[in-house]
Amino acid sequence: MNKIIVPKNSEKTFLDRWNFCVGTGRLGLALQKEYIDALKFVKKSIDFKYIRGHGLLCDDIGIYREDIVDGKAIPFYNFTYIDRIFDSYIELGIKPFVELGFMPEKLASGTQTIFYWKGNTTPPKDYEKWSDLIKAVVQHFISRYGLEEVLTWPFEVWNEPNLPGFWEKADKQEYFKLYKITAEAVKSVNSNFKVGGPAICGGADYWIKDFLEFCDKEKVPLDFVSRHAYTADVGEKTPHFTYQEIFPQEHMFDELKSVRKIIDGTKFKGLPFHITEYNTSYDPRNPVHDTAFNAAYICRVLSEAGDYVNSFSYWTFSDVFEEADVPRSEFHGGFGLVALNNIPKPTFYSFAFFNALGKELLYKDEHIIITRKGNDIVFVAWNEWFGVDSDEEKEYEIDIPFENGNVFVERDTVNEEHANPWGTWKQMGRPRFPSKEQIDILRKIAVPYITTTNIVSKNETVTIKFTLKKNEVSLFKLKTVKNESDTYVGLDDTKITSYLLSER
Repeated sequence: MNKIIVPKNSEKTFLDRWNFCVGTGRLGLALQKEYIDALKFVKKSIDFKYIRGHGLLCDDIGIYREDIVDGKAIPFYNFTYIDRIFDSYIELGIKPFVELGFMPEKLASGTQTIFYWKGNTTPPKDYEKWSDLIKAVVQHFISRYGLEEVLTWPFEVWNEPNLPGFWEKADKQEYFKLYKITAEAVKSVNSNFKVGGPAICGGADYWIKDFLEFCDKEKVPLDFVSRHAYTADVGEKTPHFTYQEIFPQEHMFDELKSVRKIIDGTKFKGLPFHITEYNTSYDPRNPVHDTAFNAAYICRVLSEAGDYVNSFSYWTFSDVFEEADVPRSEFHGGFGLVALNNIPKPTFYSFAFFNALGKELLYKDEHIIITRKGNDIVFVAWNEWFGVDSDEEKEYEIDIPFENGNVFVERDTVNEEHANPWGTWKQMGRPRFPSKEQIDILRKIAVPYITTTNIVSKNETVTIKFTLKKNEVSLFKLKTVKNESDTYVGLDDTKITSYLLSER
């Protein structure tokens, strides 16, 4: 039994750094109806402020083009598609966290590409044309959305240049050159724009140290540091799936603290630190993303990571995603909070539950966070099950400060049995391309199990007792009851036919 006594007052605030940004597949996918439907669905329940994805400058968006005039290539900038995409974001109330990459084919120095959609990951063959492209893009954003709005958009240079697949030969000095020219191009349009990098993956934090030294020595603009964080080992790959060990959350927290220490050991002390991608697995074919375990695991990250970074962006909001080819089945291990056909996964509800929390932080530990929201108490509790090293069930008794009287308690629960469409999909025989009837069933069961009760608060304390099953996440809302029963003349529930017979 876990006994918790919650203090009456607190001067602590739960920061909404967990919902600052969310990741997306390549930006060109935003031209698909299902993508926009999914983003609208997610945004309605989870108040993400920004969205970040690859491919802004790739040829499917078509910004960079060249006309041949008298045998000379003259750049032409086409904003038709990016306007549609960013217009959709703005209309839904979400801002771009702009990632500047990858390389347009006609500006590329080589033919190396990454992913099914073949994003070119070579340096520009002409840095002057690259600089002009960046300036033109930023100036167009100002023209369309206004300077005041675009000044709120962060600009990040490239993605994971420490990996040879994402940046040819993982050439650090060449990336530093790209960063300098790109950052200076953005700042030349308006010095108040926020530019950062190097957006590396984990395991290469020496890049950050060298990057900071480079920016200091060369007087290069730098407004934030960015990095990615995943907690999966290398694992086993099969033709259709990848299976990996998932490390405890401390693995991520230790990395975040380490990078923060690196930053604060330089002249850039206190500079904002953004995790522009994170998840359990870094592979879009790992079934862990579809599970209740993922939902329970992520809760501690949502609760604690904001203590070490300025923001952390879940990768991604939807399974409309094509890095490893067009998805081959309804559930395929995709990163998304929402599966194909707009079916919410268990992890979607972890975020939705955190979205219900208040700002006043009363209590927090490794498995629970308790907040006050106005006059209400709202808290989330979770129990990720790592196997033999963790408890299948956790029992709680919590004393919470609350005004005397009747209290209405709502509990919304996600676990292996409830709001777990992946489990139902397996029972169906794992249909790759479900029928409309099967999709309807999956949507129906992809909702939390809700229970309610009425309890009494005495001595300005209400006691809540509950049990969490393995891989369970529960949202609790406590509200004061305003009882209006005495306004019903002649009220007598015992007179209802066949109701409360034992009391008659």
